[in-house]
Amino acid sequence: MNAGLRSAACRPGDVGDAFVHLRGVSLSYDDDAEALALDCVDLQVGKGEFAAVVGPSGCGKSTLLKLAAGLLPPSAGTVLVDGKAVTRPLKGVGMAFQNSTLMPWRTTLKNVMLPLEIVQPFKRERRTRRGEHVARAERLLATVGLGAFAAKFPWQLSGGMQQRANLCRALVHEPDLLMLDEPFGALDAFTREELWVVMQALWMRQRFTAMLVTHDLREAVFLADTIWVMSKGPGRIISRRRLNLPRPRTIETSFEPAFAEVVHELRNLIFEARS
Repeated sequence: MNAGLRSAACRPGDVGDAFVHLRGVSLSYDDDAEALALDCVDLQVGKGEFAAVVGPSGCGKSTLLKLAAGLLPPSAGTVLVDGKAVTRPLKGVGMAFQNSTLMPWRTTLKNVMLPLEIVQPFKRERRTRRGEHVARAERLLATVGLGAFAAKFPWQLSGGMQQRANLCRALVHEPDLLMLDEPFGALDAFTREELWVVMQALWMRQRFTAMLVTHDLREAVFLADTIWVMSKGPGRIISRRRLNLPRPRTIETSFEPAFAEVVHELRNLIFEARS
């Protein structure tokens, strides 16, 4: 199908009250219409909502996050955040990835405080309000059980501890939007489940808008309010699943029939999308 036919078939939805809206977004590499990574994606995330994106490997999930953060420009369509078109990298967005990316020469506390040194208005206040900034980072570390490890370096922490610190660094400046790209994928199953609970507690406390990309369907159902399912590449949205599971969710919740039913539903959708 050529680019003109794709554009004609793409009917993006209204912006409405979405905080993040990818509106009829397509992305092709090297201006090649036959090398589409994403094709007419329309996705909305409300303010304070926790959204997850799942789908087959290579469907463009991580690319979608980069577009929403302004790290990539779309080939077609519009990306809006808080009602404004995104034309450059967004400032102040919290981001956490599969690898913790902590700086090995900085202590845990100083790693967590990094956004306060580079994001306004905190950057302007570094000298006059340093004590408050330190206290803010220390409170967040205590919230995730790392209060006693503030002076430790990353290499002195376990993988799970490093990822807790990574989450603290992403949230210390209280961003309106948090991007999570497989943040727990490199961890063992028990640590991963433990961090689901930590992530949920942080979200319930701060109520930021979150976008999570994950291959783990239990993780998506545990954390999200809404789950968007993508097709195989070029990625398209094939399903939107709104969850009504009560919060706070527990690991025991993830073995209950209502939870398992959603996981199986998503698995079937992705299996069909791969064929």
